[in-house]
Amino acid sequence: MTPTPALSTLMDPAIGNILSRIRMTMASVGDKFPHWADTTTGEWTLTDDGDWTGGAWVGELWLAARVTGDQTFATAAHRWLERMEPRVLLETAFKGFGFYHAGALGYMLSGDTDARETAIRCAKHLSGMFDERLGLIPLGPSAEEGQNVGTTDSSIDSLQASPLLIWAAGETQDAEMFKVAVAHTSRVLDIHIRDDGSVIQSSTLNPTDGTVIRYHTHKGYSDSSTWTRAQAWAILYASTMALAIPGSDVWIRQARTTADWWIANVPEDGVSYWDFDDPDIPAAPRDTAGAAIVAAGLLRLAHLLGPGEGDRYREAAERSLATMLSEYLTPTDADDNRPAGILTAGCFTKRPDTRPHDKATNVELIFGDYFLFESLCTLAGHVHVQELTPRIATSGVA
Repeated sequence: MTPTPALSTLMDPAIGNILSRIRMTMASVGDKFPHWADTTTGEWTLTDDGDWTGGAWVGELWLAARVTGDQTFATAAHRWLERMEPRVLLETAFKGFGFYHAGALGYMLSGDTDARETAIRCAKHLSGMFDERLGLIPLGPSAEEGQNVGTTDSSIDSLQASPLLIWAAGETQDAEMFKVAVAHTSRVLDIHIRDDGSVIQSSTLNPTDGTVIRYHTHKGYSDSSTWTRAQAWAILYASTMALAIPGSDVWIRQARTTADWWIANVPEDGVSYWDFDDPDIPAAPRDTAGAAIVAAGLLRLAHLLGPGEGDRYREAAERSLATMLSEYLTPTDADDNRPAGILTAGCFTKRPDTRPHDKATNVELIFGDYFLFESLCTLAGHVHVQELTPRIATSGVA
């Protein structure tokens, strides 16, 4: 199915501008990683080892290599992946995000065997963090949050571990890792999705029996609000894991429930505010990064469901993408001389108690860039959804 005419006319110029932005970033960040950027100057705030976001940058490079056929991008991806090496053994559930996009994706898209081995090493360590009492992988003492993280804290964000684990389980035929991936995914989704399909970000569990002691948030407006990226991660990873394991009816239902809530509550243009319950709406910050994550998730869900049932999810993704391309992505001929290809209006978080280098609203976020680029590459036919997501037969490793 081809994109709507409104989106089709925007896609090719946007992909060209994003590639221009990637080249500019390669030339400007030295041996560090882009984290977020000023949308006026394009200047990046950098991290040394990639933090949790660095894999998105490497993933962009792997995608750029696929789109252009230019191996300069693949060489650069390999080089930046090596710089992430110190993170392989960190005690954080979020490292799954980095090494899935920097490592597993590099192997899936480019056949880079070093990327494969690095991703598998990370997955093995990540699998070892599983806590039988809790039934999941806790955030870990090195988790990148602004507040202190206890040993029994969880969050919907920790689903970032799941695709790496399920991919590595398939690659190595590791039945134990497969069980960890399934258990972690099921438990985190069950804990954090509310009955109406909205998502709470974080929870603290009883160390004895794993029951939820309290719900709260690390990044959202309040302990009872729906933070945009909490909803986004749930949609993305429920869809991804349902694609990974055929017949995952519960995860399909959860993907649809969270996606339906999003569609019913997001502004008409498809670009969300940073938190659905911020009382400053409509003056509250938007979060294009959250919308880009959701677009990628909706496209995966649409592929999973197929024509008919999947149409409303694809249409919602395309509506959001069309808005981002027409209103939030800087064009080649910007009147204010801003660099082209910057996705504006990303909101890391509005909370005052976040980490100092995450205190940013109305900025370009590297992971927002990645998911926008991924979605456009998918719709343009440069890469297939199935090439971005693991798929294993349960009989092979269970």
